[in-house]
Amino acid sequence: MKRNLVIAALMVCVGVLAVAQLRAQDSKKERVFELRTYTAAEGKMEDMQARFRDHTCKLFEKHGMELVGFWTPVDGEKAKNTLIYVLAFPDAESAKKSWDGFRKDPEWIKARDASEKNGKIVAKVESVYMKPTDYSKMK
Repeated sequence: MKRNLVIAALMVCVGVLAVAQLRAQDSKKERVFELRTYTAAEGKMEDMQARFRDHTCKLFEKHGMELVGFWTPVDGEKAKNTLIYVLAFPDAESAKKSWDGFRKDPEWIKARDASEKNGKIVAKVESVYMKPTDYSKMK
């Protein structure tokens, strides 16, 4: 009986150590942010915004993308055709998996095709992956 208790206690200790090790590995993973800038095709800014508002944001969340925020420039030419947004992911691998799933999603393909029945609505997409600095409040 004592032997069984010792074995059980050792198994609990091994389990606790394994969980601690996994947590330590996870804490080393750095959240990744993606800054995306979209330029709408001529005269298609409202169509592009409608697609994000009505479809894209929901699908981003479905695929594990955290929506940090969306912005448009205040003035100048870019105010007429530019959408800027930031997404967050647990790590770079998660970002890749999320985008792969999103691009293959039949709901996305249907929404994209419907929104482009009168021509492309996005002229250009720029993407930058970012990591927080050690002094950033957002990590």
